[in-house]
Amino acid sequence: MPSLNISFTEDELEAVRAAAAAEGKSLKQYVHDLPLREQQRIQFVRYAVTWGEQHRGEFDEAFANEVPPASHGRRQVEAA
Repeated sequence: MPSLNISFTEDELEAVRAAAAAEGKSLKQYVHDLPLREQQRIQFVRYAVTWGEQHRGEFDEAFANEVPPASHGRRQVEAA
């Protein structure tokens, strides 16, 4: 089975060990799971952004008096 050697500073390794312990995992299992969790996070964010874009008009209509329309907010962000 392929493996990977990863170098950490002492402080980094201590932080990773603490994170693994907080999840009740071995260091090896924790480091193994990180890229898989990141892949799931990216997939979730992509879906959430797509969903938000699809429902932007409904949100703007439902909360017309609460927030500026999304297109106005987007211009402000792009200009910043």
